[in-house]
Amino acid sequence: MFSCGIIGLPNVGKSTLFNALTKSNANVADYPFCTIEPNLGGLAVPDNRLQRLQKLLNPEKLTPAMIELVDIAGLVKGASRGEGLGNEFLGHIQQVDAMVHVVRLFTHDDVAHVEGTLNPARDIRTVNAELIIKDAEMVERRLVEAEKKARTGEKNAQKELRVLEKFKDTLGNGNFLNELALEPEEQALKREMGLLTTKPLLYIGNISEQQIDEIVDVSADGTSPVKEFENWMQRNGEMYTFICAELECELSDIDDENERDMFLHELGLSESGLDAVVKLGYKALNLITFFTVKGPETRAWELPFGATAQEAAGRIHSDMAEGFIRAEVVPIGQLIESGSFHAARDNGYVRTEGKEYVIQDGDVVLFRFKA
Repeated sequence: MFSCGIIGLPNVGKSTLFNALTKSNANVADYPFCTIEPNLGGLAVPDNRLQRLQKLLNPEKLTPAMIELVDIAGLVKGASRGEGLGNEFLGHIQQVDAMVHVVRLFTHDDVAHVEGTLNPARDIRTVNAELIIKDAEMVERRLVEAEKKARTGEKNAQKELRVLEKFKDTLGNGNFLNELALEPEEQALKREMGLLTTKPLLYIGNISEQQIDEIVDVSADGTSPVKEFENWMQRNGEMYTFICAELECELSDIDDENERDMFLHELGLSESGLDAVVKLGYKALNLITFFTVKGPETRAWELPFGATAQEAAGRIHSDMAEGFIRAEVVPIGQLIESGSFHAARDNGYVRTEGKEYVIQDGDVVLFRFKA
């Protein structure tokens, strides 16, 4: 399961958002560091294609694709030097595949802002700076080790030094390493070190219900926190969306899909925050969805774009990848059109593919393997 860490300053609504998206009960309070140990929860990926398969096949069990969300304690200025939860916080971020940075855009008399005032651009710079500083420290330590090895004439150390110098210069200029074009060998070192600024990053502007009009009204005041945040995102080419975390909590309690849609329509919203986050998360992690329908369970699986059939089999179980024989594949639209896997085969829609076949979004796959 791929994981996204929810980061940001204290009191920006991270835990409220986490609870809404995962239907969890993480502690929420109006003081910094209410969250100390990370909260873990699964985010079910909404996909109406799965519901269409349910109507067609009526399986005993229906399982959506999942993304793990990790609610990480709030970061404060100086975290890289041990302020707040400091290095413990930054260590938790190293374990996730992507970061979701929640930025506070709402005002609330009972929830103090850790900096005293609302300023989205400043808050973004604060968090980003701490990530950059932490990576710079890690790169500097690795540079010292590489220099020692290079002095002994070790060939690989010389190559590593050149890459680390690139990292150092990029971070020293205040830039994330994911903006740096690298060769495959250089990419390998970046992954090995688990550097924070190499991870995919998306932003969520947490708004109040009163601010919803501002995100649907293009003529809204350009100096508001909502517009300041939006301008920053567009100027820097970032992936972002807006969410009212409190509203998402209300929506999570409504089981009827039509009722939820009506509620959103009345607010002028085309989709829920959950849908928006999943779309961005999939884009940030470069994921697709494939489906399996064998036996009593119909299931959606998340998978990196470009993954092979053998890698998809391994996503289900390592034994399936090791004993892989072939994959029988049909696009979901053709399966639904046919009415069953058997009928799709009779219609000539089912293809037999080998281990190197690249799985496409929406493929329904039956794996054949040696046990």
